[in-house]
Amino acid sequence: MSASAASPEVSRDAALGSYASPEDIAIDDTALAVMAERYGDRVRKLPPVALVIAAYNEEGAVGPVTANLPAEVCGLKTATIVVSDGCADATAKEADAAGALVADVPVNRGQGAALRLGYRIAREGGAEYIVTTDADGQYNPAEIEKLMAPILAGQADFVTGSRRLGSEETKDPIRQAGVRFFAAAISLLTGQHISDTTFGMRAMRAEVTAAVQLAQPQYQASELLIGVITHGYKVAEVPATIHKRRVGESKKGQNPLYNLHIPGVNNLFYGIRFSRVVVGTWTRERKRRRAMLRGGGQA
Repeated sequence: MSASAASPEVSRDAALGSYASPEDIAIDDTALAVMAERYGDRVRKLPPVALVIAAYNEEGAVGPVTANLPAEVCGLKTATIVVSDGCADATAKEADAAGALVADVPVNRGQGAALRLGYRIAREGGAEYIVTTDADGQYNPAEIEKLMAPILAGQADFVTGSRRLGSEETKDPIRQAGVRFFAAAISLLTGQHISDTTFGMRAMRAEVTAAVQLAQPQYQASELLIGVITHGYKVAEVPATIHKRRVGESKKGQNPLYNLHIPGVNNLFYGIRFSRVVVGTWTRERKRRRAMLRGGGQA
């Protein structure tokens, strides 16, 4: 099913079908109710573009990132949504002071769960487009327009940046090898060439996030990408930049030995977990597609 044939209207029940548990739905329902009471029409009537950030203990980084995001993209007004994912610091307060609409979730569930909530806030607030970026300042906000351009031109429904087509300051050989490996693996599984499957800055039509299943609490980049491709949405990549983190430290690959900072260990844990998500999502989507074809429907 191509996006051009798909209805942009996705029912609330269908969107909530992507949740992993009733507990997650309850947590997000509560966060939405608190936001509606606090921000009123600012969150109920969003501008066309929602800039969504998932943040976990990013005090000192999330404020400058939020303040530097554009008020307009390609002539369309924006609003920034920050999901504070069980933070134990002043992340939520700092993001709010910088002008973001903040969902302060009391429990840490993971980046995937935080982004899923951010997507839902954007959709239910009426945003037409969603752009994601990270709270750590590694992405260049000036490149958001490059991501949005193919969507506004009708050439794509989902656009991801690519460090391999653009540039990166990080010179970690293990991480670079991982980026190449997962790009090759997902390209092989889905039949669509993708050069960078883990880039955190992406743009998409808002309805895309409700059409695909997003059940992973972590490592949602691959789940979202595989889901978008298997649903027949038009996917594109644009050259983009990833900078070194200036404040704080990466939360990726956390494990029992994380605080020892043993070279390669965190990357190894990240790679194993990311692989599980890739294989699990591909298997799930393959079964779903077969079931729909047997039933005479469209994938």
